[in-house]
Amino acid sequence: MKRLKALVALSLTIATLGIATGCSGSSNNEENNKSETRIVETAKGEVEIPANPQRIVDISGNSEELVLLGYTPVGTANVDSYKTDSVPSYVKDELGESKIVGHSMMDTMDTEAILGLEPDLIIMAPRQEKIYDQLKEIAPVVMLDDEYNDWEAKLMDVAEIFEKEDEAQKWLDTYYVKAEEVGKEVKAAKGEDESYIAVLAQTGGQFMVFSNAGIGTVLSEDMGLKQPENMPEQDSITLPTITMEGLAEIDADNIIVIGTESDKADLEKSSVWAQIRAVKEGNVTILDASPYFSQPYNPIGRLLILDTIKDELVK
Repeated sequence: MKRLKALVALSLTIATLGIATGCSGSSNNEENNKSETRIVETAKGEVEIPANPQRIVDISGNSEELVLLGYTPVGTANVDSYKTDSVPSYVKDELGESKIVGHSMMDTMDTEAILGLEPDLIIMAPRQEKIYDQLKEIAPVVMLDDEYNDWEAKLMDVAEIFEKEDEAQKWLDTYYVKAEEVGKEVKAAKGEDESYIAVLAQTGGQFMVFSNAGIGTVLSEDMGLKQPENMPEQDSITLPTITMEGLAEIDADNIIVIGTESDKADLEKSSVWAQIRAVKEGNVTILDASPYFSQPYNPIGRLLILDTIKDELVK
């Protein structure tokens, strides 16, 4: 009994000392900061989240945006569209330690893996709404609006969660300056009036056209390069599809093709492809489907692809 009383007394003394030293120490302040919360507006209404989350799981496809803002997610669904068991090669250093819990364009995830990561914040998209109730039992959940086709809006939506809009805008401003500079270099090398089309090769001699998405908008909107006059319209997230004959009719001065090794082999065997003007004139750039298909939809990838375009077109 005397030993028990002595232990209780010692515990009280230590606790008292902890309170006294914590008032002037930084470690206790750090713990307080971690325990603070904020209310944010989400697609599901107001949600209380940690003010300084330490273990974020992102399944919305916004992991690159998080990295730019100083948050490395412990779990991610930002996978290579052609190698879904790994993150894209160009962000391997940034996301290599993040556990893959699914594919951001899918409607469900590995919820057991998410639970095992012990997140204090989960970020998701409306397409995963059917698992929303499961996830909110694990941690606070922020459901963002679906901005897949608007990379800039995606970045600003994530920045708003953490009140880092100014930081995100500074990054965007820097990006657009570089994009304009690269565009001017391409025009100086190729000519002011040259037109450009970017397509994704498909089986059967067809192509999906990046009319208003992905690498197509890097060329036209960010770099200020001309598109052909008769580009197919894109009115949704889905890319318009054309035949090889349709690509010939568009008659762009320059063609950028994104495709797999199999796609490249099919093009080399096609007599129709060989007769397209840009092909005959040697104004075709072919990029690997992995990682270039989805790379321009994300900010880090979009910045890096500027150098790729410059290297390919400015020779």
